[in-house]
Amino acid sequence: MRVVVTRPEHSGEHTAQRLAEMGHEAVLLPLSKPVRHPGTAQQALSNTQGAIAVTSAEAIRTMGALGQLLEPHLSRPLFAVGKATAEEARDLGFTSVFVSEGSGTELAELISREWTDIPQAPLLYLAGSPRAAGFEARLTGLNIPFRTVECYRMQDIVIDDATLRRLFLDACADAVLLYSRQTAIRFFSLPLLQQHPSSLARIRFLCLSEAIAQAVPTSLHSHVDIANIPDEDSLLALLAAE
Repeated sequence: MRVVVTRPEHSGEHTAQRLAEMGHEAVLLPLSKPVRHPGTAQQALSNTQGAIAVTSAEAIRTMGALGQLLEPHLSRPLFAVGKATAEEARDLGFTSVFVSEGSGTELAELISREWTDIPQAPLLYLAGSPRAAGFEARLTGLNIPFRTVECYRMQDIVIDDATLRRLFLDACADAVLLYSRQTAIRFFSLPLLQQHPSSLARIRFLCLSEAIAQAVPTSLHSHVDIANIPDEDSLLALLAAE
């Protein structure tokens, strides 16, 4: 199958490799790129103690830019969403990494069970913009004190019409992978695709979660499949489904 990957370039390349190993043709179409602020992350780390939480590998990569300045913090507990993000944290040198499958809500539940230092220091959430609200909302619901610091933001990439025409008009893709609600909204708002809605009529839209699927236009809901678990293994498994 010809599969369009809408993740940012770094993560998208990893997904493309997995797709190639599965026998699919991967086409990278990153719709955004990270703008990292390592100085902000450094200041936040220096002014806090105790556990750290991340819901994206981009936060790990932002900390990675600190080099030796990160060393004093590598023994701090780090809570991460997803195996891939946790693996990047361990590769960076973090020695106490807790991983939650699923969304930020599940990560908050994990923190409530595992973190014993809640009364001593607020959790440091190194976040990006834009982001889903679920993690912070659930922390609040669980009465877990936290401090959110935005250390990166996702900047939209301008996609030229020639690229979109090649992917969706000249030789139509078989599937599009959607990893975030913001990306889905951006994808379906691309002007050329809005001008040629029939170009999407035979494409499967594989979504990491129900919230992402809700961003797909109603006319295409019959072409939507949602991962059983919000992780990439489950998402890619949809490619084998009838």
